[in-house]
Amino acid sequence: MQCIQTDIAEVLIFEPKLFVDDRGSFFESFHQATFNECVGRPVTFVQDNESKSNAFVVRGLHFQAPPHAQGKLVRVVRGSVLDVAVDLRTKSPTYGKSVCVLLNAENRRQLWIPEGFAHGFVSLEDNTVFQYKCTNFYNHSSEQSILWNDDTLNIDWGISKNNAILSPKDAEAPRFKDFVSPF
Repeated sequence: MQCIQTDIAEVLIFEPKLFVDDRGSFFESFHQATFNECVGRPVTFVQDNESKSNAFVVRGLHFQAPPHAQGKLVRVVRGSVLDVAVDLRTKSPTYGKSVCVLLNAENRRQLWIPEGFAHGFVSLEDNTVFQYKCTNFYNHSSEQSILWNDDTLNIDWGISKNNAILSPKDAEAPRFKDFVSPF
């Protein structure tokens, strides 16, 4: 498994080595020791989640505030997404900056989004299946969000606002300029 740096040092892409022969294919989707070495610290995952989305569904930008902050290792099993991580750490030189990565069933890439980041994605195909591992259990009272298409963040989602399919919660999320980071 190859570990690839992004424009934000703590957000990492993991690209597996694919073995293909006439029987089909095989790849190692997770290896704890390799993951910890790339991240630079021990990480424990406590919960796995899965969602299924149709094309143009936007989920995010979500995060959990401390003490229930979550790191996430995300991947696509079927379909494709544009995955986004936004740095919410106020003392970080990349505060308010984002990383966008195409994740799909063909490239089998995974994205590590550590605690202190908001996360979201737009599904680019119908029936996209998205899986992720979390470092902390879901806590409803700690859940927060930021408006996905906030002008301040300047994220190119690859779709127009009119085509985005959002939950009421995501459509009414606060703007980044009105947001007070807990990190």
